[in-house]
Amino acid sequence: MHLMIRELSKTYSNGTRALDRVSLDIPQGMFGLLGRNGAGKSTLMRILATLQEPDEGSVHLVDAPPGRGAGIDVLRDKEQVRQTLGYLPQSFGFHPRARAERLLEHFAVLKGIASPPVRRQVVESLLRQTNLWEVRSQRLGTFSGGMRQRFGVAVALLGNPKLIIVDEPTAGLDPEERVRFLNLLSQIGEESVVILSTHIVEDVEELCSRMAIIDGGEILLEAEPLRAMAELHGRIWRRTVGRDELERVTREVRVISTKLLAGRTVVHVHAESAPGPGFEPVEPALEDVYFSVMGGHHGRRGAEPAAAVAS
Repeated sequence: MHLMIRELSKTYSNGTRALDRVSLDIPQGMFGLLGRNGAGKSTLMRILATLQEPDEGSVHLVDAPPGRGAGIDVLRDKEQVRQTLGYLPQSFGFHPRARAERLLEHFAVLKGIASPPVRRQVVESLLRQTNLWEVRSQRLGTFSGGMRQRFGVAVALLGNPKLIIVDEPTAGLDPEERVRFLNLLSQIGEESVVILSTHIVEDVEELCSRMAIIDGGEILLEAEPLRAMAELHGRIWRRTVGRDELERVTREVRVISTKLLAGRTVVHVHAESAPGPGFEPVEPALEDVYFSVMGGHHGRRGAEPAAAVAS
């Protein structure tokens, strides 16, 4: 499958332009949509999940490669889309007294799995896949945040969806639960179009073979993460500075990011050559790609991935 998004726009009644002519080609596999809070990610996810209407544009879910038939019109054929859609929103609520197995069976009925033997088999398979089988009789109110997220994935996977949308899935999870959850997402991304919407760069870097960066409702970059990082080779420089030096350094060079390390500040700079004494070259991470794009050092949408990350 392949998701084709063309010229999608959305402006809210208060004048906020949440999406500005967004166009994306999303192939089968894990696709990361990366952006800060308020960038337009959740608006786009809700439109794709048939929960919200855009002002203009089109979205089609087609057989790969693109162009082989019109496929499903996501904006017009909502019922057909919902039959092949799995959606894990940023926040969702289940009755805390409901037991995991019983509630998943209930959702399976709503999904149209009418045969009791088939339904029991599907429910067991999903609970095992999400590592929840041993706690299937527990109430959801006793689940940790990561367990609730994994239960949400089990619900989203009912009916073998071809389009799966996951919105900010690891926010608030502890490191162990985050790793477990990301491992689960990597397994389900092999046979479906899976869109991971997040502001956490590491989630995209670890999971996704393609990605886009969105800000202010616009797509700033669409690329392969590994290729985007490779294109920055030789252009990211690092220096550790004291707190009293930071203000002076940021005046002298264009710092794209800072982080604390053992009580000192590590600054990263995007530059064609060493920006000053004490700077050393560093292999780029996806975080450097993200901050370079946000700082205006990269090309805009419409370019091929290699050109898009040229300064």
